Amino acid sequence: MKTLKPSFEVVEPSFGSSFYYSKYIENENNKAHLWHYHPEIEMVFVNGGSGKRQIGSHVSYYTDGDLILIGSNLPHCGFTDSQTGNKNETVIQMKPDFLGKDFFSLQETKGLQALFEKAKGGIAFGATLKASVGNLIEDMENQTPISKLLTLLEVLKELESSEDFKILNASGFAMEMHIQDNDRINMIFNYVKDHFQEQISLELIAEMSSMTVPSFCRYFKKITKKTFTRFVNEYRVVHASKLLAEKHIGIINISYESGFNNFSHFNKIFHEFTGKSASQYRHELKSVIK
Repeated sequence: MKTLKPSFEVVEPSFGSSFYYSKYIENENNKAHLWHYHPEIEMVFVNGGSGKRQIGSHVSYYTDGDLILIGSNLPHCGFTDSQTGNKNETVIQMKPDFLGKDFFSLQETKGLQALFEKAKGGIAFGATLKASVGNLIEDMENQTPISKLLTLLEVLKELESSEDFKILNASGFAMEMHIQDNDRINMIFNYVKDHFQEQISLELIAEMSSMTVPSFCRYFKKITKKTFTRFVNEYRVVHASKLLAEKHIGIINISYESGFNNFSHFNKIFHEFTGKSASQYRHELKSVIK
């Protein structure tokens, strides 16, 4: 059985700059939907719209745009597609030491090192911060290289000093490990991404990972801080949330399209993860998106 590993993305700085900057109109950042990773820290601002975010072992659904910071070598998928409905997507990628090894130990900048450390788990920032720095990020497109750098530092300082954020992966989430471990866990993520609408056999996943079932369960829990069953259910619930927002089809059909073969089980799991029924979630989401 062929399974795809996350692709290693080579990131080249923008011309005349020490970091990469690109602004995409709507959903033109097509290649980003593939599972990938890179040593650069990545900041993504999605202007409007709603969609799925998958960063490490975390999956969730965002509304009214997104502002995230992704740490070095943390695997992730893209955040926009033809259904997202966003205006623009801006991506900034920088090496952890892109301004020199000593720059971030200065009194004025040492807090940024702590921000980069938190980003190893992936950070999603709240609505207040999206509104305050989103325009700064988009305005960088037409600035000179030095102005662009100064704006980036201003944005990073805003992120570092804000309390309006959520770390997406559990404390201790470990993706930076031996190459064979990185490949193995990402093979698992890719398999779930491609097969979550089907029944996923724990025995098959364990065999693909060259482990016994008990060993695999311990391994997955140690790395992701959640059971494999919980991870799969999270992925299915997030996909159901996406369908509830984007498709005018019945909730029973959505449950089956999301990989649940029992509607009452879907209702139970959906309420467990979101705190509300699917119909209540759809009603509230419509009011938010409007």
